[in-house]
Amino acid sequence: MRLFLDSSAFAKRFLDEPGSQKVERLCLQADELGLSVICVPEIISALNRRLREGHLTRQEYAHAKRCMAFDVRDADIVNLTPDIIQLSIGVLERHPLRAMDAIHVACALAWAADLFASSDLRQVTAAKAAGLRTEQA
Repeated sequence: MRLFLDSSAFAKRFLDEPGSQKVERLCLQADELGLSVICVPEIISALNRRLREGHLTRQEYAHAKRCMAFDVRDADIVNLTPDIIQLSIGVLERHPLRAMDAIHVACALAWAADLFASSDLRQVTAAKAAGLRTEQA
């Protein structure tokens, strides 16, 4: 199975949150993992926010960052291309999403994901409407 995770779902691999076990189960079933090029910077941003707010220690941050780097090595990173930008525009015109969320959906479409997972219900709804099989994480 070709599994595409948005940032909210991929972050659950490194942070113990509701849905973390579900994401882990999906990853174990996957033959291939797809991520948008924006996924890692979004997660690093979220980790740093948690660090600043005192919800993560420096050691927890470093551990999460190492684990993410390990997982990313085996993932297909989908870059922004003119086709993906066009797909994201179409998604934005049909659904009330943030630009980054639309980029994740467009990347999953271009990568031909078998399953798209996200924690964001609006993003899952948009991905499903775009023809992707979805899972809310």
